[in-house]
Amino acid sequence: MAAAGIAVSLGLSALPLTTISYYASVVETIKGKPVTDQDIQGWADEAERGYDVEQLRKRGRKPVGDGPAQVVPVRIDATLLAALTERAERDHVSRSEAIRAAIRSYVA
Repeated sequence: MAAAGIAVSLGLSALPLTTISYYASVVETIKGKPVTDQDIQGWADEAERGYDVEQLRKRGRKPVGDGPAQVVPVRIDATLLAALTERAERDHVSRSEAIRAAIRSYVA
């Protein structure tokens, strides 16, 4: 009743009050295909049967050395950063990989 009173006070009495469900207005997709209730039930059934842990996809970043990596923040001026970016693009590697290669060469 309060909502109807607000609608009337706003001059909206001719407009019907409806509730729009988020789930009715948004269709989730995977690779462009709408996800159906049947898809969700199939995934739930699969999960209830259990998974072979050895066949699950590995998560996380790939190791880049002989152990867990640490982030080391480094300040680089614009000229050096541009040179680094150019070299990394030329070598088809990330800037991080180019930096690691330079450090390995330096400490060798």
